[in-house]
Amino acid sequence: MSNFLAAVRKRTQSVMGIDGFSVILLVNVFLGIAFSFVLPFSSMFGIDEIGMSNTEFGVFMMVSTLFGVGFSTYIGKLSDRVSDRKMILVICALAGAIGYIGYAYSRNYYVLLAISATFLGISTSTFSQIFAYGREILVKAKVPAKEIPFYMNILRVLFALSWTVGPAIAAYVLLYFGFKGMFLVAAACYIIVVGIVLLSLKKTSKEEIAQPKPPQASIPLRQVIFQPFIFVNLIAFTLISTANTISSLNMAQFVTKVLNGEEKDVGIIFSIPPVFEVPFMLGFGILALRVKSDHLIRLGSLLAFAYFGTIFFATDIWHIFPIQVLSAAYISITSGIAITYFQDFIPDMPGTAMTLYSNTGKIGSLLGFLLFGLLSDAFGYRNVYLWCAIFAFIAMIMLFALVKAKRVQFGSSSSVSA
Repeated sequence: MSNFLAAVRKRTQSVMGIDGFSVILLVNVFLGIAFSFVLPFSSMFGIDEIGMSNTEFGVFMMVSTLFGVGFSTYIGKLSDRVSDRKMILVICALAGAIGYIGYAYSRNYYVLLAISATFLGISTSTFSQIFAYGREILVKAKVPAKEIPFYMNILRVLFALSWTVGPAIAAYVLLYFGFKGMFLVAAACYIIVVGIVLLSLKKTSKEEIAQPKPPQASIPLRQVIFQPFIFVNLIAFTLISTANTISSLNMAQFVTKVLNGEEKDVGIIFSIPPVFEVPFMLGFGILALRVKSDHLIRLGSLLAFAYFGTIFFATDIWHIFPIQVLSAAYISITSGIAITYFQDFIPDMPGTAMTLYSNTGKIGSLLGFLLFGLLSDAFGYRNVYLWCAIFAFIAMIMLFALVKAKRVQFGSSSSVSA
């Protein structure tokens, strides 16, 4: 154990020595705070503050998600064709600031929908661009390829850490300053991101601009998506994200209406995974130095299946508490190691790769929003977890089926084993 902690300490300290990476880490913290301020309270804002019905809120989220997927896909592909990703990152963050300022002052459903679909749709690419920028910094610093997953996990850890304090601070701001104050703080975080990027990230040199972009950057997006190995991974991760979203929406109802628990029990259940996610992310990051990411991803799908399947058999509140450690474990892999896993598909197109990964989460969330009501009404809250387990099992089978699959090397006739 002491050797493991020493390895984590040594690797973590080395992060600060990589030129520009500490800036990206700081940017990621403020982006995480902005996310954690808004997402937990989005349904309260829509339904309680604006007066949307459940159906109107569902349509609102669906339209916003679809536009977000469209914008992020286009921006991700564009970012791999331009020489300086910095200005794209600035534009995306600026769009987020404008969007949340609009949220602070407007209470009209259609105005908010337009803001969400456009400005916030563009801003969804900020997350992807930060991680794509982070990978480019590591590559330029000549960090060994086998060590990149650990450093990318550090980047993901700081985003997760923002969620440990963000919602609590947001609740305080909401209590004293209302939704207007909460959204203005989120907008301020995006403005800080813009400032840090403009002032601290180095501009691409003339020599780097003069270098031709890799031929992979001009490959049509459809050809990338429908390459069998990548397409199967996209479907599998979308299924896991769908199961995760349905599970999160269902938990409060399952605890209070099936297990006869209280609201405080729900709070405890949701507070357990973040405690374990940070050490798990660091641990799996160290493990990724020795084990291929493919193997860890399959482990993550197995843990997801085990989590949902075990929850289905829970008959008392206390049963769920230890099971949440499984949730932290699979999320640490599917939202940490998975970033590098996807970027390794097309290493010369980090923006596109990160966008494809993040879009599986967005589409999975969209499907989760739509399926939760249908499944819970038709089968009951307990059986919802059986469906989540089925989705995770299908994803697991798909990922294990790729053990002997071949990855296409875009721009080359060669291929490598998974």
